[in-house]
Amino acid sequence: MAKTVDELRNDIRVGTGRFEREISATFTKEDLAAICDALNYEIDTDSLPPKPQMRAGILAMIGERDDATDGVDRAFRKAELEAIAAALDE
Repeated sequence: MAKTVDELRNDIRVGTGRFEREISATFTKEDLAAICDALNYEIDTDSLPPKPQMRAGILAMIGERDDATDGVDRAFRKAELEAIAAALDE
């Protein structure tokens, strides 16, 4: 059976050393920073960049986007979450 979006988010959180959430919640800046770190996408951890910039960088690092110059002003889609989870498993 296919995983839900919430299950995928929690798998990604756990895969990056964060904690699972019992309720449905999009990624926080700290969650996104942990994903960036796990994928070797360098960000300034003293002053976290905006969420759209981190999302674009994550998608660029896993090959779902050509570059990280334009931000992504929406939550990750299910297929993107699946690709992120797969990249973290590698």
